[in-house]
Amino acid sequence: MLKQVEHIGIAVKDLGAANALYEKLLGVRPYKQEEVLSENVLTSFFKTGETKIELLVATSEESAIAKYLEKRGEGIHHIAFEVEDIVAEMQRLEGEGFVLLNKVPKRGADNKLVCFIHPKSANGVLVELCQSVL
Repeated sequence: MLKQVEHIGIAVKDLGAANALYEKLLGVRPYKQEEVLSENVLTSFFKTGETKIELLVATSEESAIAKYLEKRGEGIHHIAFEVEDIVAEMQRLEGEGFVLLNKVPKRGADNKLVCFIHPKSANGVLVELCQSVL
C-alpha cells in the first residue's frame, strides 16, 4: 500500500545553480547530496516540513536523466511514494496492470530500495516506489 508521497524528483542541468535556486525558494539548505552510480546521477535533497525535493543531474550521457533533459528539458521528473514492503507492492501493482521498469527492487538514493512504474501505465507520470532500508 502506498503510504505517502516520499519525494518529488526534479531533473536539472546544473546542480549548483538549482541548489542555489531551491535554497532561496524553500529557505533551507540541502540536507544531503549523493551520487547514485547505478542511475548515473548526482542528487541533492531538500526537506521542508514533511516534503522532500530531490534534484537530479546526470553524471553520464547514458543516464535516464540526461535523456529526459534532452527530450523535455528541466522540470518534474517523477513522484515517489513510500511503501512498507516494496516486493509486495510491486506484485500488487503488476497484478493491477501497471508496467514495472525493473523486476526486482534496486538500491536508490537516500538509503532506499526503489522500483519505477512506466509512465505509459500511469497517465504519463513516472512513479517511484521507495522502501527505507534499515
